[in-house]
Order: sequence, then structure tokens, then C-alpha cells
Amino acid sequence: MDSEKNLIEACIKGERKAQRQLFDQYASKMLVVSMRYSKSQQEAEDVLQEAFIKVFEKIKTFRGESHLSFWIKRIVVNTALNHQRSKLYMFPMVDVENMHNEFQGDFSLSEYHFSELLKIIQELPSGCQIIFNLFAIEGYSHKEIAELLEISVGTSKSQYARARQLLMARIKKDETLSYERVK
Repeated sequence: MDSEKNLIEACIKGERKAQRQLFDQYASKMLVVSMRYSKSQQEAEDVLQEAFIKVFEKIKTFRGESHLSFWIKRIVVNTALNHQRSKLYMFPMVDVENMHNEFQGDFSLSEYHFSELLKIIQELPSGCQIIFNLFAIEGYSHKEIAELLEISVGTSKSQYARARQLLMARIKKDETLSYERVK
């Protein structure tokens, strides 16, 4: 932890070597986070680059109340959300009262490899993708998501339900294709 404190202090001073070390230490983990909110590798890399610029601009505000990785992750998520925000308004979000045929029950993604899961999540419509990530992966409540994205709680819930519905349909399709191949 002492070396992390020294690294942070060096980054605050603007030392390029320390900034590079911090980037190298966290970039691969944060790229995975960025990929979940992006539709392509290029988009995720752009978000990551923008996020690390913010990290270096704001590192002097890091108070050490959480792990540095958590603090950086929040910046990456917020940067990805800001990047996607303009796209959200291009795609209408349906409120929960207008949702019909919601799938009930649980489903498992455990049989999928990480890269397959990432691809499936990236295929979701933008609103569903963002809300699925925030709720199912990041652990935000629907109320927090609503405040963060300036939408209603019902819209957050319906977009999550729609994401689940699309994921379950995709899983069922994959299972059907696998079953047909075995025949």
C-alpha cells in the first residue's frame, strides 16, 4: 500500500513514468469494464483513454477512502455513461407500465466464455446494455440508475427486464443451435 501511495503522489506531481505505471497496472482491467458499455473495441479504447485522462486530472482528489482500483473503475463507468448518454436519447426507453411478456425466473450465463458473454452484452440495445451493466454487474439499484441517467425508476426496471428477455432469447437460440448440431 505504501508503494501505491508513492505512485499516487508521483502521479499528482505529473511524473510521466508514474502515470505510465498506473496506466499499465489498471488499463487491462478497466478495458474490460469499458468493453461492457461499448459496442466495439475501438469505442472501448476511446472511453478508456478519456477515463485515464480524467484519472490523471483528478488523482489529487483521491482521498484513499476506497481502493484506488474502485475509484478508477467509477471514473471509467462514468466516462462510459457520458459517452453513451447521447445515444440513449436516440433510442426510446419503454417504461415498465408498457412492458408485456416479461420473462420470469433466473437464467445462467455460466456456460459461456467471458468473450462470448461480452459479445452478447454488446449486442444488447444501448439502453438495455447500460442498465444491465449498472444493475446486474455494478450493483446499482434502479433508483440510483434512474438518478444517474435522469430516467424514471420504471424505465430502469423495464430496460433491465428487456435486457434479461433478450439475453434469455439469445441463450435459448444458442441452446437450440447446439442441440441441432448434436443431432
